[in-house]
Amino acid sequence: MIVCVSTECFPDLPLAAAMERLAELEYSAVEIDVHESGGHLHPVEVAAQPDAAVKACSDLQRLRPVAVSFAAAETPATDGLFAAACKLAKSLGVVTMVVESSELGTPFNGEIERLRRMVAIAATLDAVVAVKTSAGRMTQDAETTASLCRNVPGLGVTLDPSHFIFGHKKAASWEPILKYVRHVHLRDTKPDVPQVRIGQGGVEYGRLVGQLERVGYDRALCAHMPPLPGVDQGAELRKMRLLLESLL
Repeated sequence: MIVCVSTECFPDLPLAAAMERLAELEYSAVEIDVHESGGHLHPVEVAAQPDAAVKACSDLQRLRPVAVSFAAAETPATDGLFAAACKLAKSLGVVTMVVESSELGTPFNGEIERLRRMVAIAATLDAVVAVKTSAGRMTQDAETTASLCRNVPGLGVTLDPSHFIFGHKKAASWEPILKYVRHVHLRDTKPDVPQVRIGQGGVEYGRLVGQLERVGYDRALCAHMPPLPGVDQGAELRKMRLLLESLL
């Protein structure tokens, strides 16, 4: 396993500046966001100017890209935008594409069809789709997420344990999806607070690493922590890196 960090951890900085800060914090691997809302790279721009997108990622400050996160509203153009993001990932030597599942209430069969299209697009560009576990979406519980993976051959999971803790009196189990995990997002959280300072929440990092080792997981553990008001983001990210490195 390797430790990495998301560019979303510095959402208010330009991409190059965010990369520089993450390198200063001594991370060696990075997940790059291609998001319609916010984000450092936008799907429409990546599709319209692919060479410019590659150039924007050219100065990685010694950071090795290991994942690309894609988020865009579902429209007739979305498949093309996703394909462009996958092409960017391939040019960077990235295999893992992190995507969101649809919101709760979406017909199950419709979600299967959507994810099958994404998996097929990614496969033509040597990428793997890893749908992210998230509250309020179809992947908010492990059983439904596992069912999606069984019905969409080749689909993997981006495990975010915080969504199995926040909003639950007792942490929900993510055991059913461990064998499908292809990427991991990490922050600390409490049952009544979605994100807290590292060490103040209920995420058992050591236990999680042990679970992942048991199923042969050998990919990234990604710090994915939006800034907290009044908290030194750099210090929190450094703390997370040191914690994860101590477990590997």
